[in-house]
Amino acid sequence: METIQKKNKFLSLLILLLVGYSCTSGPVFTKFKAVPNNAWISNEHVRFDFSITDTTAKRNLFIHIRSNKEYRYSNLFLITELVFPNKTKVIDTLEYKMAAPNGKYLGTGFTEIKENKLFYKEEKVFPFSGEYTFNVRQAMRKNGFSEGLKALKGVTDVGFSIEKTK
Repeated sequence: METIQKKNKFLSLLILLLVGYSCTSGPVFTKFKAVPNNAWISNEHVRFDFSITDTTAKRNLFIHIRSNKEYRYSNLFLITELVFPNKTKVIDTLEYKMAAPNGKYLGTGFTEIKENKLFYKEEKVFPFSGEYTFNVRQAMRKNGFSEGLKALKGVTDVGFSIEKTK
């Protein structure tokens, strides 16, 4: 009886993974850049250049943040800039939760490094084929202060990925 239950749990997990995988057709672009000294300087943009040829496909865009135990905040503010081939820019200010209310850091990872895969744009259709640039910088401030943090400690890597949707 116990063996049948284990097989059913395994089969259920396998079906769930296959259904989840079928929602995307995999990454089109993925790149990470290391943050020097694990301290993201406020005015330093992390830049990703990528090329788009298909102007009809819907894509999900993600920002990836890898952080270690030196990251001391429950959220993260970012300023992003997406530059199109015709030099049009879309600038966004974004906030992401990095920790649960109990203080436990969100994200995946078994070591002290946690990776957060953060939605940037959902089902985005790129209107032009050509070279795009994605810039991201941190915009963190301490509560009660108007000046931003000069260095955001604990961020080890910043990544950007694009995935096709079905």
